[in-house]
Amino acid sequence: MPRQEKKHLQLIGNNIRKKRDAKGISQQELADNSDVAKSTIQRIEKGEMNPSVLTLIKISTALQIEVVELLKSK
Repeated sequence: MPRQEKKHLQLIGNNIRKKRDAKGISQQELADNSDVAKSTIQRIEKGEMNPSVLTLIKISTALQIEVVELLKSK
């Protein structure tokens, strides 16, 4: 995977983790609330997986934020 692509995946993963931590919920709670497997949440947060748009929508809905918040660099 090219370096730039990896950087984008890490950004998304970091944003999800920060938003989840700010809400005070665990990966398991996010998985349960978003109907996304915990292992998938873990891989996305580590920047190891390229989530689909639908997965990002499920996660952002569970976090009660807009999808764009997961893509912002700051």
